[in-house]
Amino acid sequence: MKTPGMDATGYLYTYFLDSSIEMRPDEKRPVILMCPGGGYEMTSDREAEPVAMRFLAMGYHVAILRYSVSPVRYPAALLQVAGSVLYLKKHAEEYHIDPEKIVVQGCSAGGHLAADYGVSWHQKWIADAMATTSEQLKIAGLLLCYPVITSGEKAHEGSFRNLLGDACEEKKAELSLENQVTEQTPPTFLWHTATDDTVPVENSLYFFQACLEHGVSAELHIYPVGGHGLSLANEETCRANGIGVQKECQSWISLAQIWLEHIFEN
Repeated sequence: MKTPGMDATGYLYTYFLDSSIEMRPDEKRPVILMCPGGGYEMTSDREAEPVAMRFLAMGYHVAILRYSVSPVRYPAALLQVAGSVLYLKKHAEEYHIDPEKIVVQGCSAGGHLAADYGVSWHQKWIADAMATTSEQLKIAGLLLCYPVITSGEKAHEGSFRNLLGDACEEKKAELSLENQVTEQTPPTFLWHTATDDTVPVENSLYFFQACLEHGVSAELHIYPVGGHGLSLANEETCRANGIGVQKECQSWISLAQIWLEHIFEN
């Protein structure tokens, strides 16, 4: 998809489950809109299709956004998330989507992108850029996996440099998302490891605390062991050198399923 007002293109890969006359033929399904991580330098395969398959197995549609990364700068990727949400809602009838049940999921820098959308979807400039209304851009929740959040002391500096380029020092405070949470931020699920030495666990703690302060429903799981970028933390998503299997963290996807069921019921 082309980004309004910018020379940048994002690519949305959709996984829509068929409706069957044998199984609730008129059912409208929720959608998980996924933003893989990669430090705003790339979008990780490990945090894309393997995770999507798990959400599909839960009965949800999935869309993976391969958003623009460096040298493309902010707000291209953010507007591509908005465009993806708008696309899903406009095609809700065609693809049997429940437009009120779209959750944006992200890992690492993709978690920053997802969270950025979660705190800013209602801002007029985004609706104006997309030639729509803020109501059409509203989502049901955020699912954040070891997200980049803060641009302060516990920042992952590389993500902000890739996102903002030469404007990093000038603009990074605006994108320290723990300071941008409002009552309009959707319900949020977060997980992180206490020993993450790339994106410190404080990133999730700050966002969780901000949600509590603004009355936003939030759930946070912190695992005592594990490095950064675990994805499903199993053999399927480990790195080529075998690093990334962490049995203690594999429960996050089941916990996320329970959380998703809860917010969709409500």
